[in-house]
Amino acid sequence: MTDAQETAADTSLRTTGGAPPDDVAPAPIPLLEPREGIPPVVATDDALAGVIAAFAAGTGPVAVDAERASGYRYGQRAYLVQLRREGAGSALIDPVGCPDLSGLGEALTGTEWILHAATQDLPCLRDIGMIPTSIFDTELAGRLAGFPRVGLGAIVENVLGYALEKGHSAVDWSTRPLPEPWLRYAALDVELLVDLRNALEEELDRQGKLEWAQEEFDAIASAPPAPPRKDPWRRTSGMHKVRRRRQIAVVRELWTARDQVAQRRDVSPGKVLGDAAIIEAALALPVNVQALTALPGFGHRMGRRQLEQWQAAVDRAKSLPEAELPQPGQQPAGPPPPRSWADKDPAAAARLSAARSAVSGLAERLRMPQENLITPDTVRRVCWEPPTPLTPDAVEGALAAHGARRWQIEQVAPLLLRALAAQA
Repeated sequence: MTDAQETAADTSLRTTGGAPPDDVAPAPIPLLEPREGIPPVVATDDALAGVIAAFAAGTGPVAVDAERASGYRYGQRAYLVQLRREGAGSALIDPVGCPDLSGLGEALTGTEWILHAATQDLPCLRDIGMIPTSIFDTELAGRLAGFPRVGLGAIVENVLGYALEKGHSAVDWSTRPLPEPWLRYAALDVELLVDLRNALEEELDRQGKLEWAQEEFDAIASAPPAPPRKDPWRRTSGMHKVRRRRQIAVVRELWTARDQVAQRRDVSPGKVLGDAAIIEAALALPVNVQALTALPGFGHRMGRRQLEQWQAAVDRAKSLPEAELPQPGQQPAGPPPPRSWADKDPAAAARLSAARSAVSGLAERLRMPQENLITPDTVRRVCWEPPTPLTPDAVEGALAAHGARRWQIEQVAPLLLRALAAQA
């Protein structure tokens, strides 16, 4: 570890100039305001063409953000896209009025995109044709640099000394027209991203971590879209309470029926029927609508027609032949849960304990979260089935096979090799 890495502990104080003396009240943090005011919302092809031309002619990286309507609408589509670039200013684009932003994406090809928590926004941006070739993720940069709080507001305040407006992150961004306070909030999300990116790049470079960050950014930008989740109904909250296959079938039927209604109405599935209600119905196996109505989540506010459709889903599950009932939750590929290792394979449990301790110590010295140093799943898999023969090249190859980046392998492989060899 370099001297710079060792002295990275107090980043937040240093970047804002240090703590004030005890007898001096800290200066109030100024509230950030849009430099050019709130830009008009772009919702027509003609206005979009102007934005594309302006941003194509701009210079330097482009700050990008997207707002979704999670908890209100079905799916994770974007309902507002915000951009800012030197020479172009800021833009707010309505993807409802302009659903195809591939022209804008093409105009920005080869330009570095700055996003905060990129993996959250990239899927919805990809759906409207905006796919970056190069990114800088300010949230991930903050994690690697050792900031304890990496939300956009917190890190802007710590690094740049400005306070962002709060309170609109969880609103229904599908609302039209969007209220002016929401638009101000959205514009501010990209107002300082370029400045934040530059400050974090400098800090990462000072700590000797800039190349590590770039490897992480490249991995995010080149990652393919996530495949559809298998049996998503198994993630119903409270599923662990449901044991019998017939009851599991009720969860599946109710979840599927709810999803179809939510998609048709374009509302969040939780607004159609709560997970807790699905679990209650699965456990009770109600015989009719009257019995269903007595269960929590199926109260008097629910119309007769709705109740009948949920009871129909329960009845479908109850009428399935045994051969068509779903199996209990299949064990995912890979090692079993660590809590069972001591019984199943005590040697593997000892390897995992030693490896976790080593990784935790290194993460603390590097001042970054353990999961950013190396994913816990990767550590578990290597400890459950260590490579043979146990050599440096073999351990490095095992880490690479599980998706570890070069910098992670360089940092972690020697520790894992010692932990595995000590328990051999």
